[in-house]
Amino acid sequence: MKGWRLLLTRPAEESQALALTLAEEGIFSSSLPLLDIQPLPVSEENRSIIYNLAAYCAVIVVSKPAARLGLELVDEVWPQPPMQDWFAVGAATAQILDDYGLRVFYPEQGDDSEALVALPQLQAAISGYDPKVLIMRGEDGREWLAEQLREQGVAVDYLPLYRRSLPQYPAFVLQQRVEAERLNGLVVSSGQGFEHLRQLAGDAWPQVARLPLFVPSPRVAELAREAGAQSVVDCRGASAAALLAALREQPEPASQA
Repeated sequence: MKGWRLLLTRPAEESQALALTLAEEGIFSSSLPLLDIQPLPVSEENRSIIYNLAAYCAVIVVSKPAARLGLELVDEVWPQPPMQDWFAVGAATAQILDDYGLRVFYPEQGDDSEALVALPQLQAAISGYDPKVLIMRGEDGREWLAEQLREQGVAVDYLPLYRRSLPQYPAFVLQQRVEAERLNGLVVSSGQGFEHLRQLAGDAWPQVARLPLFVPSPRVAELAREAGAQSVVDCRGASAAALLAALREQPEPASQA
């Protein structure tokens, strides 16, 4: 795997942690964060949702920022949170909820909405009368998850907690980084991260699209292929372990002079 030279696009703190894990395996990486997390102002509607938290048979938290910001609101209102089941898309988000003392479940295989919907504990949680689920998320995203739940007769509410924007970069920074550091692979952790990658590439996208692209789920893989990415690898998860497993399965890149 030491032949890989990867561009990491997660928020800065997450990219730093991933870079350290990759370095332990002898893999070079370069960080260009494409998601800037900006907390949203807390509206009265959001506070009302938290006050009525006990009305939900399950709470789904889609990301680490959603977990941290959502628990800050819970902490303001509830001395002891209601005892419903909580669900996370991935292990890292689940750990934040578990550390808070919540009963949390997450899919051990596949950090994506498809795996979460199939989770037996979630199906059990929504099997009662008039089920209602709260999804803690950013300003948008995870529409497929809500659609699948609604098709099963579940009422779904959103609690939007943050906005994800593309940081300001000089023109051509992506292409220049790829060329200067001889990068031979790209890593994105979400559909919005991919959209920002394509946006930042601009006119250079046809060249960037030739590089192997590692994505976290089948839906992001489909999005990338439809946009012209020529070599898409579905890691079936956004964790470092999922990325390393995918790298091990790929042919070693040819060395570059």
